[in-house]
Amino acid sequence: MEYVNLGATGLKVSRLCLGMMTYGSSQWRDWILDYDEARPFVARALDAGINFFDTADIYSGGASEEVTGRALRELGVARHRVVVATKVYNPMGDDPNEGGLSRKHIMHAIDDSLRRLGMDYVDLYQIHRFDRTTPMEETLEALTDVVKAGKALHIGASSMFAWQFAKMLETSRRLGLSTFVTMQNHYNLIYREEEREMIPLCESEGIGLIPWSPLARGFLTGGRRRQDGGGTTRSKSDTFAHQFYYEEDDFRVVDRVTEVAGKRGVPNAQVALAWLLSRPAVTAPIVGASKMSHLEDAIAALDIKLTAEEIAALEEPYRPHPVLGHS
Repeated sequence: MEYVNLGATGLKVSRLCLGMMTYGSSQWRDWILDYDEARPFVARALDAGINFFDTADIYSGGASEEVTGRALRELGVARHRVVVATKVYNPMGDDPNEGGLSRKHIMHAIDDSLRRLGMDYVDLYQIHRFDRTTPMEETLEALTDVVKAGKALHIGASSMFAWQFAKMLETSRRLGLSTFVTMQNHYNLIYREEEREMIPLCESEGIGLIPWSPLARGFLTGGRRRQDGGGTTRSKSDTFAHQFYYEEDDFRVVDRVTEVAGKRGVPNAQVALAWLLSRPAVTAPIVGASKMSHLEDAIAALDIKLTAEEIAALEEPYRPHPVLGHS
């Protein structure tokens, strides 16, 4: 396993991050794996050298954080050996102050996350989305206090417009507050709109990219069908994937991935992830795995070095998309 700095920090993370949204409670989504099914994935990730785990308070209504912390404890992993990230923003109840990025919500959300994780701190505390209803100064001051209290080592952000992120970065500097070190954005071979503004901004500012949905929620694996979406439980019930993808141009990209993968004799997932890993701004894609083969493909992708010709072939069918994933 290769380890790189997380953005401009000295924190070392594996080139793959295991996304923990897949693990938690099957009552939340029918494709979610409960603890006993999830633990082997965490064990295999650790065995492969993955030290970076990403979850969020909203995943399975908090159960994902519980599974993450419990698995790491029961597998006997020393806290200093893993990098744990979680997120705040989405509503965790029906009270108006149980969501968003107000000071009030952030202060109790971090404590709730730490309780569920069974940890004293998280390595990376991320805002899950941009909150238009709260002054960014309030959000940044609250996040800075979370860091000063030792409850988070670093802070990060997720999908938003580049102008919003730039404004938050400038505000934190102007006020002498903690600054975001990562951007968890929507980025894969099918959705590359981030290359226009967000990724150049992050490269300029030394912000580490940890993209979500690197396989377009499984779409890039080639298992989705034009006529009915596909045969798996997730392909049938994942309404987000149907909103984001499934355009004819998207299928053309998948066809090209299949062509390149076929010539190499490897699964589509390995080629799609190898492409993302070849992007200079990407620190670690966040990979999900509901089958052990998903995780094995992600690990194998680290050894694939695509040629310039292969990269050009993979990128050629792309067509512009509307902005997707900011809400």
